[in-house]
Amino acid sequence: MRTERKLSRLDRVFARLDREPERPAHIDVPRMSRHRVVLFSATLAFYAAIVWAIVVSSWLVRLDWQVMFFRPYQQWPQIHAFLDYYVVLGQRGPTAVMVAAWLGWRSWRQHTLRPLLTLGAALLLLNITVGSAKYGMGRLGPHYATVIGSNEMWRGGDIFPSGHTANAVVTWGILAYLASTPRARRWLSALSAVTSLGVGLTTVYLGTHWLSDVLLGWAAGLLILLALPWCEPLIARAETAILDLRHRRRSGRALPVPAPAPVAAPSRVVTPRTKVDEEAPVREPVAARAARPPVYLAPGPHTTRAERTPVTSAGSRRPPHAERLPRGTAQARPLAGG
Repeated sequence: MRTERKLSRLDRVFARLDREPERPAHIDVPRMSRHRVVLFSATLAFYAAIVWAIVVSSWLVRLDWQVMFFRPYQQWPQIHAFLDYYVVLGQRGPTAVMVAAWLGWRSWRQHTLRPLLTLGAALLLLNITVGSAKYGMGRLGPHYATVIGSNEMWRGGDIFPSGHTANAVVTWGILAYLASTPRARRWLSALSAVTSLGVGLTTVYLGTHWLSDVLLGWAAGLLILLALPWCEPLIARAETAILDLRHRRRSGRALPVPAPAPVAAPSRVVTPRTKVDEEAPVREPVAARAARPPVYLAPGPHTTRAERTPVTSAGSRRPPHAERLPRGTAQARPLAGG
């Protein structure tokens, strides 16, 4: 009897993704338009200008020091407790988990892996670009500054650009990037801009970042969002490869049921019939019985089956008789006249 294999939770998720006819055909995939290319070029120029202004110790460095000496956390201590929690919206771990949960639900409803793969591609670009810039320029933060008025560059730090700000721009901006309607895209863009702006200013308030770190973090996060359409072909190929790998995995695990071998009919040997055979009655051929294994007999004297007395649970069925002799022995007959 053939039984169905019990599907695991992961198999049920992929089975839902396999429902191609239910997948919406109107999913909007952003493309690299001319407007987006111009905006990307302007943001890249702004990024390079901030880095150059810090390297040459321009007025932006002096502004950083003035904000640091102002010490906003001492000017408004009553909001310190709230901003300690608010800055979590820019941390990589908590925000990635929250956004991934929402996009996972979107993937489930739309029967596609694109939302999750887009988030993964954006976070990968964020780690590569922002991480390399941090360790490449090595700027120290306000709490570790050594010389007043210096740019604190190439001294072993990892503060420039602001990772909290760039992460807030990317993780919350990805919701606007994946929005299915223009109205939702506008509202989510405004919400992500306000959230990332608040996270950046919160780091300045707490004294963990320079103001220029926040400006460069905004530019870094925006560059990643603007460059995502270039990654769409790779995301589509990755989705196809994942689903194909899963299909091959399921095909290899399912064992084919062997077809029953056809039973060959016994061949009949036709022999020429003689006159004697024609007169004799025709008999149907009888299949040869299988040879039985030899019966094991215990050592000792054995009697034939006819000499045994049938015994039931109530005893022998033969009535007792004193003159009964075993079968096979000759009975003495009385002599005549005796």
